[in-house]
Amino acid sequence: MAIVLNGTSLTVPDLVRIARHGEKVELAPEALGRIRACRAVLEEKIDAHEIMYGVNTGIGEFSEVVLTDEQVKEFQRYLIYNHAAGIGDPAPEEYVRGAMAGRINVHAHGNSGCRPVITQTLVEMLNRGVTPVVCQKGSVGACGDLAPMSQVALLLLGEGEATYRGERLPGRVAMEKAGIEVPGLMARDGLATINGSNLLTAMSAIHLFDIDRWLKQAEIACSMSLEALFANFKPYDVRLHQLRGFAGAVRSSKAILKCVDGSDLLTGKLKTKVQDAYSMRSTPQVIGAAHDAVAYARVQVETELNGVGDNPIFLPEERLTLTGANFQGTPVSLPMDMIGAAVTMVSVLSERRLNRLNHPALSVGLPAFLTKGAGMFSGLMLSQYTADTLIVEQRILSMPASIQSIPAAADQEDFVSMGMNTAIKNGQILDNAYGILGIEMMAAAQALDFREFTPGRGVAAARRVVRTVVDHLDVDRPLYTDHTNMKELVRSCRVLEEVEREVGPLG
Repeated sequence: MAIVLNGTSLTVPDLVRIARHGEKVELAPEALGRIRACRAVLEEKIDAHEIMYGVNTGIGEFSEVVLTDEQVKEFQRYLIYNHAAGIGDPAPEEYVRGAMAGRINVHAHGNSGCRPVITQTLVEMLNRGVTPVVCQKGSVGACGDLAPMSQVALLLLGEGEATYRGERLPGRVAMEKAGIEVPGLMARDGLATINGSNLLTAMSAIHLFDIDRWLKQAEIACSMSLEALFANFKPYDVRLHQLRGFAGAVRSSKAILKCVDGSDLLTGKLKTKVQDAYSMRSTPQVIGAAHDAVAYARVQVETELNGVGDNPIFLPEERLTLTGANFQGTPVSLPMDMIGAAVTMVSVLSERRLNRLNHPALSVGLPAFLTKGAGMFSGLMLSQYTADTLIVEQRILSMPASIQSIPAAADQEDFVSMGMNTAIKNGQILDNAYGILGIEMMAAAQALDFREFTPGRGVAAARRVVRTVVDHLDVDRPLYTDHTNMKELVRSCRVLEEVEREVGPLG
């Protein structure tokens, strides 16, 4: 069933369905009516020569330059040309599709002033699989994602490049093959296509979706390690976390207890310490804090997905034009900077449990570095090295981008969000996080092989999935293939799917 874009109800999962899975979209009929009404008012204002930013004036430092009637006709073309100024490799198609869906949802409010055909063409491009080639780097996240969104707008001129059915083509050729008519750009159309933080918001929405599932797998990995380390499970009693009151910690403790349900460690048959190290017993508090951060960031991202991120903004009922800064990316970049730090924090916790699994003085009787042949063999010693280098990179990337403003446009744009940098580095942080968690799972499965007790049903299911891609390490072998396979296993969420099939939803 197509997802209806009406300006108010686009969610993170909806955007992922459109961006990643090719779900069809429809523009709500009432939204089309609003777009038409707004355009009619705008055209009256143009005919009356009312001065409106970006319609009959220049932009940025040139906002005081009033354009002639003839210049107004051509201005949008040159606006797109000079803003299509990104650099480097193309952004993944799912990011671009997400940005297009977000832009359609902005137009659906009927406050942007573009012609309806512009919005309708974006809908057709999504539904027929024409994805503009967009350089990922070039946006400072204020005045919106101007550089990347201008590469989207080039297709509306029959220019630029696009992918269509797996082939990279000139924009006009892609549009022709898909049977989409090129609408051209008239007054306001170009700026209405580019003047919002749509790419960084789409990227952030996709990252939040993936990070939520990654955090569930962090709880699974933790459960595996806790069992292997003979953890005391009193710190996971849900009542403990309910007394403190943080929703994320309550959620996390419930998830971990689900994973270890049925374990001999819960019966009192096995001796445990009175109190374990922080990396073990504070896991619900730490992963829970990340859950709470994700919940807050999702509110911010979904607010942006359903808001009017544009400039200027037209109120057709009042025949009013408002110029402001609703393109500013800070409401998304600031919480998403926190999300990058949260993923890094949970990754550090994972590595600390990995350390305890490897460390003969801390592992409660496990062989040193999880090998029976210590000395001759090094076991998983080097796996920790790999996890550590990934974490150092995450820590470097966790510096907030939202405080890194560099003034531009002759100081007219003297504070910018740098939100695209936030989005790009969050993708890198998450990519490393898959590897770190995969290494912990691999080590925990190895450790559980040395234990002789019945683990929890969720833990047992996770261990079975791990063993489909990585064999027990009996004697040393090159581990780079195992590490990479485990990283891709975590990315695929197969472990999560199997565990939830066994014990039910983790959150």
